[in-house]
Amino acid sequence: MATRLKPVDVVIVGMGWTGGILAKELSDAGLTVLGLERGVNRTTEPDFSVPMIRDELRYAVRHELYMDVSRDTLTFRNAARETALPMRRLGSFLPGEGVGGAGLHWNGQTYRFSPSDHSLRTRVKERYGAAFAPEGMQLADWPMTYDELEPYYDKFEYMAGISGQAGNIRGETIEGGNPFEGPRSRGYPNPPLKASLSGVMYEAAARELGYHPFPRPAANMSRAYVNPDGMSLGECQYCGHCENFGCEANAKASPHITVIPAAQKNANFSLRTQAWVTRVDLHPDGKRAKGVTYTDVRTGEEFEQPADIVALCAYGLGNVHLMLLSGIGAPYDPDTETGVVGKGYCYQLTSTVQTFFEDRNFNPFMGAGSLGVVVDDVNGDNFDHGPHGFIGGASIINATTHGRPIAYRPLPPGTPKWGSEWKAASRHWYGRSTSIGTQGSNMASRGNYLSLDPTYRNAFGQPLLRLTYDFTENDFKQSAFTTKIAHDIGRAMGPTHISPLAPKSSSYSIVPYQSTHNTGGAITGHDPKTSAVNRYLQSWDVSNLFVVGASAFPQNAGYNPTGAVGALAYWTADAIRTRYLSAPGPLVPA
Repeated sequence: MATRLKPVDVVIVGMGWTGGILAKELSDAGLTVLGLERGVNRTTEPDFSVPMIRDELRYAVRHELYMDVSRDTLTFRNAARETALPMRRLGSFLPGEGVGGAGLHWNGQTYRFSPSDHSLRTRVKERYGAAFAPEGMQLADWPMTYDELEPYYDKFEYMAGISGQAGNIRGETIEGGNPFEGPRSRGYPNPPLKASLSGVMYEAAARELGYHPFPRPAANMSRAYVNPDGMSLGECQYCGHCENFGCEANAKASPHITVIPAAQKNANFSLRTQAWVTRVDLHPDGKRAKGVTYTDVRTGEEFEQPADIVALCAYGLGNVHLMLLSGIGAPYDPDTETGVVGKGYCYQLTSTVQTFFEDRNFNPFMGAGSLGVVVDDVNGDNFDHGPHGFIGGASIINATTHGRPIAYRPLPPGTPKWGSEWKAASRHWYGRSTSIGTQGSNMASRGNYLSLDPTYRNAFGQPLLRLTYDFTENDFKQSAFTTKIAHDIGRAMGPTHISPLAPKSSSYSIVPYQSTHNTGGAITGHDPKTSAVNRYLQSWDVSNLFVVGASAFPQNAGYNPTGAVGALAYWTADAIRTRYLSAPGPLVPA
């Protein structure tokens, strides 16, 4: 029998970026706030101290900071006619676990979604006509505009100390920045990171072809920085250990050194780790949450945690899983396109062009998680899609993120896969290669969704989350178009060798790593018949439940999602403080 605990005003499930932001903002407002994290506590000292944190085998190969798939995983299939099987080893994406969540191991690539990303359905209809979207594509507008979210994007960037070059301040185009970005109220808090040799070459080639390159916005500090909450961050050392690792210099903005310690300054905030939430508890009418039930994974004891407000701030897939396990909202049915929970799952389209230069040494071991140069000319709706017959686009990036010896082995086409020639080629080309990557958007599709698996269960006996997903013809057209442009820029750099064109052209595989940018499943919208949460990320069905994170995205953009996730978290926290507390109940009429 579960032990009933003392009630709190707010219980937060998951202590990554979104949980940390809500914890800080709501405890500042005087509410008693409890954060529950199913993983362990993590701190820079001792967890990320050198030389331990530079262990590529431990962190990048064996995935120490990630979800333990022996306790909980998901099942996968490409289509509903197939039987889903459990993912027994992390591959395509890497959900974090522990205090800080995926914000511990991320690279720090931090974008704002564009105004057209926030109003995509309307934009496509007005520019190309209603018939331009293919059958089965579920385009939707966000129920909040870019202009409404701009102050919250700004707040996240200054909290995280983003390094970058603005391209549009209050409608004025700024040289050197992204000319396609939405208007911002001010520039970035820190200047861009130092340019790498490959970045300089990529920028010159892109400009020669008529594109508009700009330095990639980075949560890697270009200089020492103290954020508005008084949290200190160090200057980036360009050590090449960002993705998969915590930062020993506190130079990569992460929840455990920013919003979470800021919340912990408040006596009315508390944190419990290794507390695995198994369900949201509802009142008999199902319209309000009573709190949550969780298990202490160290002892196996079960607890009921009453709360006036429940905030789901787990990784996006985890938010959807908890809603389905708790019976919150109608599960999505792809046959009838009814129901909302699990609807709108999206991923991203990625591809790589590898270039090789006999006369260059790029010193790849000197990198940073978001050190790079970006071309945005064919991202979002920054170009005319009419002649190309697809919706979406991609950011195209030359990155200098790492040259770690296990994972970084660029080799020209035709190199043997093993043996003495392979070893010699690995030595020769290690410092003479640089890549260009595409990161493409992904539109919601009728047959791509999340549900509960009928067969497989987790360590607590609960049904696993089931992912049904595959690429579409729209995805293949988009990938072919954007990968060709990446290849053109690569050839303009003048390499000795270049890899062949390799856009996405076959079914999605969950095995190789691609991107940890899973979105959707609890999408935000104007209508409870087509969305799971309203414009404040409040459940349409359970008025004191807020579901915060990339699970709210109606479709995925050609960017990393963290900037938009952070903006939404601040937006929701503000709505709770200024709207919900004065009049608890639905914030938007159903």
